[in-house]
Amino acid sequence: MNRDPIAELERARSALWSLDAGTDRETWVKVAMSAKANGLAFEDFHEWSATAGNYRNEAECRSVWQSIKEGGIGAGSLFHAARAAGWTDDGEAPASRPQSHQERPRQPEQPKAPPHDPRAVWDACEPATADQAYIARKVGLPDGLRVYHGSLKIAGMACAGSLVLPIRTLAGEVVDLQLVIPKANVLPGKQDKMLLPGVQVSQWPDACLTIGGPLKPESIVYIVEGVGQAWSAHQATRRPAVVAFGVGRMASVAAALRERYPAARLVLVADAGKENQCAAIAKFVSGAWVEMPKGSPRNYDLNDIHQAEGLAAVRDLLEGVKEHPQRFKFQDAEQFAEQPPLEWLVKGLIPRRGVVAAYGPSGCGKSFLVLDLVGAIVEGREWFGRRTVRTPALYICLEGSAGFGKRLAAYRREVGGLAGMKVLAAQFVLNSRQDENDIIDAIVGQGMKGGILVLDTLAQATPGLDENSGEGMTAIIAACQRIQRATDTVLLLIHHSGKDVARGLRGHSSLIGALDASIEVSGGIDGAARQWSAIKVKDDAAGEAHPFDLRRVVLGTDDDGDDITSCVVDLASPPAEAFKKARLPGGGNMRIAWDRLCELLRTGGIFGKASAPEGRPCFSLESALTDIAGRLTCDQKRRRERAEQAVTSLVARGLVVHEEGWLWLR
Repeated sequence: MNRDPIAELERARSALWSLDAGTDRETWVKVAMSAKANGLAFEDFHEWSATAGNYRNEAECRSVWQSIKEGGIGAGSLFHAARAAGWTDDGEAPASRPQSHQERPRQPEQPKAPPHDPRAVWDACEPATADQAYIARKVGLPDGLRVYHGSLKIAGMACAGSLVLPIRTLAGEVVDLQLVIPKANVLPGKQDKMLLPGVQVSQWPDACLTIGGPLKPESIVYIVEGVGQAWSAHQATRRPAVVAFGVGRMASVAAALRERYPAARLVLVADAGKENQCAAIAKFVSGAWVEMPKGSPRNYDLNDIHQAEGLAAVRDLLEGVKEHPQRFKFQDAEQFAEQPPLEWLVKGLIPRRGVVAAYGPSGCGKSFLVLDLVGAIVEGREWFGRRTVRTPALYICLEGSAGFGKRLAAYRREVGGLAGMKVLAAQFVLNSRQDENDIIDAIVGQGMKGGILVLDTLAQATPGLDENSGEGMTAIIAACQRIQRATDTVLLLIHHSGKDVARGLRGHSSLIGALDASIEVSGGIDGAARQWSAIKVKDDAAGEAHPFDLRRVVLGTDDDGDDITSCVVDLASPPAEAFKKARLPGGGNMRIAWDRLCELLRTGGIFGKASAPEGRPCFSLESALTDIAGRLTCDQKRRRERAEQAVTSLVARGLVVHEEGWLWLR
C-alpha cells in the first residue's frame, strides 16, 4: 500500500517517542538504526535521547547516528518495539505481552504524566526583556517570550535564567517549552536548548512558535528551524515566521499550516546542508524554499547572515525563493483582461483556431454552403458581409465524393478560383490513432499548417461510433482537439441534425459543448427557404438568420445528351421576403399543428423568451406538443410522435423558431 511520506515520518516519530530513551545502550543504538531506516532526522533522534536520565551530550548522539550504515536493523523494528511498549498505530489495539499461566494478569499501567506541566512552568515565568543574554546575542525580540527563575534542572543543568519559548498548537494551546540554558550553566558536551523532560511534542504535529503574528489566511509565512532565524526573517520583512524547533519537525508543521491556511504562501528557510529536505517539504505542501548562499558552512543560517551582513542582506536572500515547476500557472485577472482580442478567421463567426461545426438535415445544402465558405477563405474575400483571413484549406470529402468534383467545377466557373485549397478523398477514420497521426504528418509536411481543415462528414469519419454514447463522443472530441492543436488549424466538422431538427446536432450533447462555434443550416425540405444561423459563437453573440439559395449550374452534357449539373450558393432575399415566400402547410397533421400553434401564440400572453424579438409571443414546446397531440385524429398511441413530427416540419420550413424549449413565429 502506498503511504503518504509525510504521514509516515509522523508515524515513525510517534513510535519513537513511545519508547523509553533511558534504556540500555545496546537497545538505544538499535532504536537509532531503525529510526534512521524510517527516514527520521538526527534532530528527531537527539530530541528523543535528551529526555533520558542517562543522556550525556549531543556529540555522543551524533557519533552513533553518523556511524549507522544501510542494512542491519530495518524500519519495522521501531514499530515492533513500540507496539510491545503499548503504542498503537491508527487506532489498533495495543499488543499484549505473553504471560505465564502461573501469573496473574497485570493491570495495564496508566500513562505517566510528564514530571513538569508546561503550562504550570510557563505561568511561573516572567516576561523577557531585550537585554536578556540570548536575545541580545541573536539580535532578537523579547515579544511573547519569558524567563525562568525556578529550581528546575534538565540533564543536570540548572535552568534558572533560561529564556523560555512556548511551543503552541495552531489553536493556541501550550504543549511544551524550549528552554535556552544560560551559557554559564551548560555542561561540557551538552547543548543549550532543551525541551521539558517527559513531554512528547511529536503528539502535536502542528506545535510551533509564531514570531510576528498573527498569521493571516493569505499571508507569506516563513518556516524556520529555530527562533534566531525567525527573529531575522520577521525583522527583515515584517512578515510572520514560524519556528518548527528542528528540521525534523518542519514537515509536520508545514503540512498543518497548509491545512489551516490553504491560501497562504509557505516559504521554508533551509539551514546550510538541509536544502534537499526543505525542497522536498516545499513540494509536498505546494510551497517555496530559500537556500543559504553557496559555500556556506554546514548549519549556517539566516541569523548568521543577519549578524554578519545586516537585515538588508537577509531581505535580499528571502526574495530569492525557489519553487518547483508547476503545470498550472495562474494569471492576475487585471493583466489577463489586457490580452489582445480573439483572432477571427471569419469575423464574428469562426475563430482563428478551434473546432467548429456546420450542421443541418439532409438536403439543406450544408456541404454547398461550406464549400462557398472555404472558397471565400482561400481567396480572402468577404462571406455574407463578413471579413475573412486568407489561409489555405484542406477539404476531406468522405460523403458524396463522386459529385464533389462537379461542385468544385461549378464554383470555379460561377464564383472564383480555388488556389490554396487541397482535397483528400481517401478513406479517413477519425477514431483511429494511426489515421490521426498520419493526417497530422501530412498537413504539416505539405504546408497546410495554420489553415482550415474541413471534415465532410463526421458520421463518415467515425464508422461504428454510437453517437449517443457520452464515452464514444468524448473520444472523438479529444481526437479532433489533438489534430487541431497539432496542426494549428480550424477544424470544421460537417454533421447532420437529429431526427428532431429542433434539437440541433445529432448525437451526444457533449459535442456542442466542446465546439468553439457552430452554424445551423436549415430549409430545403418541401420547398422551405434555406438559411444559416450562427448558433454558437466564441466570445461573441449569435447572429440572425442568413437566407441563401442554391442556383443550378449546367456544366455540360453526358454521353446520353443529358445535362451535367451542380449548384452554387447565391445570396437570397432578406429574411422578411423569404418568410413571405415560404409555403404554408396545406393539410394533414402539419396544418392542424400550424393552426393550433398560431391560436396558442395569440392567446398565450407570454413574451420575450430565449432570444425571441421583443414583443414576439412565445409558447412552451412541451405544452404545445401536448395540446396539438390531443387534437390529432390518428391512433392515440401515435399522437405524440405525430405532433413532434409536425412541429419539427414547421421549424424546418422556417415558419416557426424553436429555442431553449420555446416556440415563436419567425
